[in-house]
Amino acid sequence: MIGYRARPGPRRLADGGAARPLRVATVITRLEGGAGVLALRGAQALDPGLVTPTIVTGSGARLLEEAAAAGIEVLVEPSLREVIAPRSDLRALRRLEAILRQRRFDVAHTHCAKAGAVGRLAARRAGVPRVVHTFHGFPFHQFQSPARRGAYVSIERGLGRITDVALCVGGAVAAEAARRRLIAPERIRTIGVAVDGPGRERASMSARRPEARQRARLALGLPPDAPVVGVVGRLTYQKAPEDFLAAMRALGRPDAFGVWVGSGEEAERIGRQARTLAGPRVILAGERTDVLDLLPAFDVFALPSRYEGLPTVIVEAMICGVPVVATAVNAVPDLVIPGETGMLVPPGQPGQLAAAIRYLLDSPEAGMRLAATARARLGDQHGEAGLRAALTAAYSPARGPAARPAREHLG
Repeated sequence: MIGYRARPGPRRLADGGAARPLRVATVITRLEGGAGVLALRGAQALDPGLVTPTIVTGSGARLLEEAAAAGIEVLVEPSLREVIAPRSDLRALRRLEAILRQRRFDVAHTHCAKAGAVGRLAARRAGVPRVVHTFHGFPFHQFQSPARRGAYVSIERGLGRITDVALCVGGAVAAEAARRRLIAPERIRTIGVAVDGPGRERASMSARRPEARQRARLALGLPPDAPVVGVVGRLTYQKAPEDFLAAMRALGRPDAFGVWVGSGEEAERIGRQARTLAGPRVILAGERTDVLDLLPAFDVFALPSRYEGLPTVIVEAMICGVPVVATAVNAVPDLVIPGETGMLVPPGQPGQLAAAIRYLLDSPEAGMRLAATARARLGDQHGEAGLRAALTAAYSPARGPAARPAREHLG
């Protein structure tokens, strides 16, 4: 177990006497990607007079440093891994149970599928009074066999019975959780993603300004006037980077550049394919900390994912005034409304992705209209205040008829 510095929890007065803040364990497999960003921003948004968060994760990179800089305690438990590995998973269950029991957390808040399964079971075994889970998306999707998909749904239903509140990132994710009966409907809440305040203000000020575009292209080594299609995301099966390469090949614009910002387990394979790609040049820019500053370099933002929740980067692209083409999966249509705020294509269809990108490159006025509508519709949504309110409510003990009855003991 590796620990990062802790922030001492201040005291507060409640009901006429002294009371400590709620101790919340935020459990996530990897403090990386969109889920990691949302988990960290949630911890940062909390009122320290009410909640003292501790992040428990299996791995991470720059977000670990960001958490430490914010004074948030981080515990790294290497046995908590993304892949299914029974021995490691059992070790993670025991280690998490010990952490939760010893530290006497008031709330266990898990994120994503793997940490959601191991973390909720550990919290139940440790007797944590309140269990909250965030669905950023689902471990089941249309590209799996029916048997595997059914198994995952059954597992999530079982976990739903030991979960007090499910926070679903996006309305479509919440609707799917209800439709699949993953958890009782009165325990389902819908939340949005959050873009940090200073970054959002900076991006809004620079949106589509020539100087912001020039700086971003210089930072990425791009020509000042070439058509550029960009993606931000991890290089994983979920994000379908090979579909992006195929779409760029089918684009019919040899003058165009493709840019993928992000790293992941598929980086080496996709890098080899990109180097041999006939047609537009595709640059793999790797992991970057300055995404909001790079987005103005793109003429079109593309999201080729096979499945998603509600990606923060779509909000960031819209704030930056970049038109969006995305796959019609999970909660993405919450933000990308065809013909109004962007364009949607089916997943696994790079030809249709290419056609939509081509349309926006060939009709920049249409792209500007979509981008302007998207920015206007965002308004003040997806900020820190909304996330703080949602988390504070989820962590508070349930009252009234929606309260979950006492659970039987698990050995």
